[in-house]
Amino acid sequence: MSVRRVVVVGDALIDELRDDNGVREFVGGAALNVAVGLSRLGVPSTLLAMIGDDSAGANIRSYLADFGVELIATPSLLGSARAVSTRTGGGEPTYDFNDASQQRRIRFGDAERAAIADAAMVVVSCFAFDDAEQAAELAEAVRAARVPVAIDPNPRTGMLRDKAAFVRGFQELATGAALVKVGEDDAALLYDEPLDSLRARLVDLGVAVVLATEGAAGATIEAGDVVVTRPVSNLRGRIVDTMGAGDAAFAATVEALLDREPAGDDEWGEALGAAMDAAAATCRFEGALLRTPSALEDLDLDRMGT
Repeated sequence: MSVRRVVVVGDALIDELRDDNGVREFVGGAALNVAVGLSRLGVPSTLLAMIGDDSAGANIRSYLADFGVELIATPSLLGSARAVSTRTGGGEPTYDFNDASQQRRIRFGDAERAAIADAAMVVVSCFAFDDAEQAAELAEAVRAARVPVAIDPNPRTGMLRDKAAFVRGFQELATGAALVKVGEDDAALLYDEPLDSLRARLVDLGVAVVLATEGAAGATIEAGDVVVTRPVSNLRGRIVDTMGAGDAAFAATVEALLDREPAGDDEWGEALGAAMDAAAATCRFEGALLRTPSALEDLDLDRMGT
């Protein structure tokens, strides 16, 4: 595997979970989850994100340090981002975002550009593509570095201010991308079309690999002439929390591309199977920290997530 770092660009926040068991807080954010997930898979990672100078920001910094993730932070005058999620019986969250989340801004100064220029890949998740100036700065930095890019647009209704601008910014960066992950919710929210139509749209934009997550139906990878589908992995234990499943699958797919890009149906099928395993294992624990099936060995499965 390449020892060069992957630079992850996007959100870092506090997830405040509310349900019948009370209120708990986790360090999270889609980009942070991917950066930590990559580190747990053996890929050195650097996170570019906006973080406040407050107790929440201190917790985020400590968490990243615990998992060996380098941080290049943009200071936030609004404090650290926070997402309050209320859980249903099935584990699916609904989110309410604070002002820092809704007005997130990442600076692309000398340190950020140097990290991007030296990266093996730039991974973007939950980025403010509807901020035209910010999106243009990221696209220019990536183009100048001539580095492969992987994108999970990950739009959130509570953070999306201008859908048309978001689509423009996303498509500009996605054109010719090495990997783009999209789901059914992304297709509906951004394009008002089925996921298969969005897959075709991305292929037409020159995306080399499309990872399409389809909820209970599993996921599909389309890479040139290869199209493989895998179901949701059937692992031990019950599903405790679906938060982070998509981030885990995305991180595992990025790791597969960095290790040695798969070729043919069998290798892509194996890579997608590993991604689905990571997503399923992550769902067996509360919070969004990437897990692999080995985390389920010799555990009291009735107590997981408590």
